[in-house]
Amino acid sequence: MTSSVSVVTGSTSLITVPVLIAFGVEPHIAVATNMMALVFMSTGGSLPFAKRGVIERRLLPLAVTLTVVGSAIGALLLLSVPTEALQLTIAVAMIAVAVFSVTRRDQGTNQRPVSTGSRAGGYVATLVLAVYGGFFSGGYVTMLTAAFVLLFGLTFLGAVATTKVINVFSSLVATAIFAWRGIVDYKLGLMLGVTMFVGAVVGGQIAMRLSAVWLRRVFLIAVVGLAAKMSLALLR
Repeated sequence: MTSSVSVVTGSTSLITVPVLIAFGVEPHIAVATNMMALVFMSTGGSLPFAKRGVIERRLLPLAVTLTVVGSAIGALLLLSVPTEALQLTIAVAMIAVAVFSVTRRDQGTNQRPVSTGSRAGGYVATLVLAVYGGFFSGGYVTMLTAAFVLLFGLTFLGAVATTKVINVFSSLVATAIFAWRGIVDYKLGLMLGVTMFVGAVVGGQIAMRLSAVWLRRVFLIAVVGLAAKMSLALLR
């Protein structure tokens, strides 16, 4: 269910990682194992969009290259960054995305032209967010989707479709590094991955049937809810 909804909203890891930890999985292993499962989920989520041709392929070569570099850096940083700093980063980022989504109601429903500076900013954001994506991934695709709408002028459908493909590479690179460090639970990751793959395929097909307005509404509800949840967690 989570993977079906998160095809549009992103932020799967903000649910799956805490659940894994609650079941006794060590935090770093939970993050690494979840990253492996995200490879399956992102692949499954990309398939319906690829069949319909809504992925912005012109952005992929440079965006994927930057993502591979950033994700590798983020994965290497995982074991050296305190959990408290991670939680603060997620909360601030989600609040920023929520503010953007609420105030910029005109964006994401129609594709629009953007300046060269805005496009350059989009690639910078892709690299910076990739570092975070390789590090943890919680809220990564949500923030990347917002960046693609704002800086590349994509519709929500185009942004959701394109960021799913990019997340395949982000998760794959991070998983390879975590595997090298020996912190991936392959059995658990495979079980999660297969479940997420099926859910993501279903979610992608549902997303293709939603109008741009409804895609934006679903995305907005999820972002505002996640921002509120993270803010409350910081205040405790």
